[in-house]
Amino acid sequence: MDEKKKREIKKDLVSFSNGKEYYAKIGKAWKRGYLLYGPPGTGKSTMVAVMANFLNYDVYDLELTTVKNNVELRRLLIETSNKSIIVIEDIDCSLDLTGQREEKKKKKKKDDKNEEGDPISAMSKNEERKESEVTLSGLLNFIDGIWSACGGERIIVFTTNHVEKLDPALIRRGRMDKH
Repeated sequence: MDEKKKREIKKDLVSFSNGKEYYAKIGKAWKRGYLLYGPPGTGKSTMVAVMANFLNYDVYDLELTTVKNNVELRRLLIETSNKSIIVIEDIDCSLDLTGQREEKKKKKKKDDKNEEGDPISAMSKNEERKESEVTLSGLLNFIDGIWSACGGERIIVFTTNHVEKLDPALIRRGRMDKH
């Protein structure tokens, strides 16, 4: 890793870790978001391990496809310990949280029309939806909604191979502070 970039990240992590009074003073949840992106094999997951070791934080690897709904996502957040890193790896592959929202709405309407005459297709589509009902809105609230203020210092890390596929709301400043 570039030595200058390494120093910059370490400085940011130390500043965050020592920032309890600052976050209390401004009334903001004591959390920090990191977006790690690049081709496979460039060290994104390794970077998370290095961050956790450097700060002596716990790591929670959150697999969104196994979370039933937004309520369960919120419960998981509340159950994480202080001084933790919550990692969502390959967020571009998790659920249907990427891309443009309008395109999704149009596609859903088209899919619903196609399924009207095909009950088997409609039934299998409903079974797929039961796997996870986590929404983009639910994930955004997980990151920086009211429940994100519960607990102490947390770092949320997204990794992706395709940053251009992510919804801009998901990676905006204030959610993912460092890219």
